[in-house]
Amino acid sequence: MTAAPSAALIRIDHAVLRSTRRVLGGTRAVPVARGMSHFGEHALGWLALGAAGWASGRRREEWAAGMAGVVAAHAAGVAVKRVVRRVRPALEDVPALVGTPSRLSFPSAHSCSTAAAAVGFGPMVGGPPMVALTGAMLVSRVLLGVHYPSDVVSGAALGAGVATAVRRRMTRDPGRKA
Repeated sequence: MTAAPSAALIRIDHAVLRSTRRVLGGTRAVPVARGMSHFGEHALGWLALGAAGWASGRRREEWAAGMAGVVAAHAAGVAVKRVVRRVRPALEDVPALVGTPSRLSFPSAHSCSTAAAAVGFGPMVGGPPMVALTGAMLVSRVLLGVHYPSDVVSGAALGAGVATAVRRRMTRDPGRKA
């Protein structure tokens, strides 16, 4: 069962897509966004970061929980995408600037895995840098014309929620109630 986005949401999504491209489209943000797209594809960049953290030998339980959160969030995003089946933006004045593995758009799996990485890896690498990277990833998906703003915001919320649940389940916290 799928629900079509409301007319108001569609208008907002289109306006933000167009304004993002208009403001950032002719800047260095485009090649940076393409690089971020490749890094985030199938969550592989985040998993590589997690593996490097785990291999460092410090805080291995937390790195493993972070990676599990990234995998779970990415999988959740893909599963929801297959149920909702919202197609990617197809605005003539905002063509896609990068290839995608599917036609489906909601939620953004890049946003799911990036927000999950922020939750899972933030305690080790710092929350502010991970929050900044998450924001940049969300903007990059809109700038590249492959997601609506509502796709990336929803993906980030889903990813953060899944990663929080995984982290709580996998890490030992003496103050936490079972």
